[in-house]
Amino acid sequence: MEHVVLGAQALTIEEVARVARDNIGVRIAGGAKTRIANGRARLDELLARGERIYGVNTGIGANLGISLEPEQMELLQSNLVRQLSCATGQPLPRDVVRAATLLRIATFVTGASAVRNHLVDALAALLNRGVTPIVPRYGSVGASGDLMPSAYIARVLIGMGEAEFQGHPMAASAALHNAGLPPIHFAPKEGLALINGTTFMTAAASLLWLDARRVLRALLAATALSIEALQAPELPLDPWVHESKGHPGQIAVAAFLREMLVGSGYTRPSSGQTCYSLRCAPQGLGPAWEALEDSRAVLEREINSANDNPLIDPDSGVLYKAGNFYGGHIARLLDTWKIDFACMGNWGNALMALLVDDRFNGGLPANLTPNPGVNSGFKGMQLSVTSLTCAIRQMAGPSSIHSLPTEQYNQDVVSLGMHAAVTAMDALECLRNEIAMLLLAAVQAVDLRGGPSPLGEGSRRIYDVVRQVAPFHDADRAMESEVAAVAAKIKDTGAGGLAF
Repeated sequence: MEHVVLGAQALTIEEVARVARDNIGVRIAGGAKTRIANGRARLDELLARGERIYGVNTGIGANLGISLEPEQMELLQSNLVRQLSCATGQPLPRDVVRAATLLRIATFVTGASAVRNHLVDALAALLNRGVTPIVPRYGSVGASGDLMPSAYIARVLIGMGEAEFQGHPMAASAALHNAGLPPIHFAPKEGLALINGTTFMTAAASLLWLDARRVLRALLAATALSIEALQAPELPLDPWVHESKGHPGQIAVAAFLREMLVGSGYTRPSSGQTCYSLRCAPQGLGPAWEALEDSRAVLEREINSANDNPLIDPDSGVLYKAGNFYGGHIARLLDTWKIDFACMGNWGNALMALLVDDRFNGGLPANLTPNPGVNSGFKGMQLSVTSLTCAIRQMAGPSSIHSLPTEQYNQDVVSLGMHAAVTAMDALECLRNEIAMLLLAAVQAVDLRGGPSPLGEGSRRIYDVVRQVAPFHDADRAMESEVAAVAAKIKDTGAGGLAF
């Protein structure tokens, strides 16, 4: 069985996706097992000396001042996940939950969380045996990390809650039994270590990063098809223009569009100035390209971070009561992406408006139908695009500024990173569907202009993939299944997806 090895080197975004989406297994490196054992030994030494350790022999949060008897320490750990079992909303996607499970292991292999190898092996077994906890989407404020959704993973380890196994939801105890896994018991600190950290917001952000890059490229592909269908000049994409500005994202977008248009018989050498949505795509969409590329480093630092509290240096044994669980970096990243998604949605809406309006589309029929009157063509599609654009704009409001004090003023400022993740996931789904509609309109416009033969090499590849699932629109028909099929092509990174 193919595995991603954890603890030997830094985990990448692509490896997170392989485990989350392709069901690749995981294995813990030997050196990581040693670090984990050392971290646990340091905790045991502190306890043996009678040290007072937060969340181990004390209460948590505002209950810090309450000391626990030795026989209460294990009970606290299981009680932590019980009291956090009050999340609501639709379940988070399976791939996000698998990614979150992986990222908790990635934290533990640093050795700083002072858990046992037995616990880390139990988490890895969930991934390797295909047991996926069912996790509602609402409950985290992203301050002590994603406490509530993380508790829904933790509780499955002790046979509590619900999980999916082989495609079926069932009681966690049944899922463990069917997978051949025994429930475990939490040792002191382990319940707290499982819930404390930026696990879910980072998991969602990692998968969103991959998906957003493909959606942006799909929008650029639709832009190239629109440039050709509307016979716009290619001169604004000349490298000199963008090198004169100097922004790497702008330069990259212009290069992407030029590659799409290589060999085009539709573009004109130069003729006046076109609308901004055709002429300024590198300047307008370049910042989104650049922001996504720059954010890889932030994401991968968080993926591989020690984000628990308290932390123990597995070498020196020094105990740190700190705040690495706070989700500020990821919340800010997600909030900026939502703004980029809104800008991308605006761009798609503008292009759709050009394509369907016979005042601006250079002689194509209104609403891109060859038989108007009884047929309305893409009129309804434009309405849907505008609706989605407005929805994305509504979701683009930053989450991180809406902090409210909670938990007896212990968590008096919160990151709301998971709120940012949930709205970013919803916004990107809307954007993907919008761009699918724009691609359908663009290939329709190409056919009405004269067909695919004069298309640029890159544009022709995209045209062919879209036409595999959506034939020419010669008369009105229901198109929701075609929208879904093109959206799936945008998301698909395999041979059947859009080739960027």
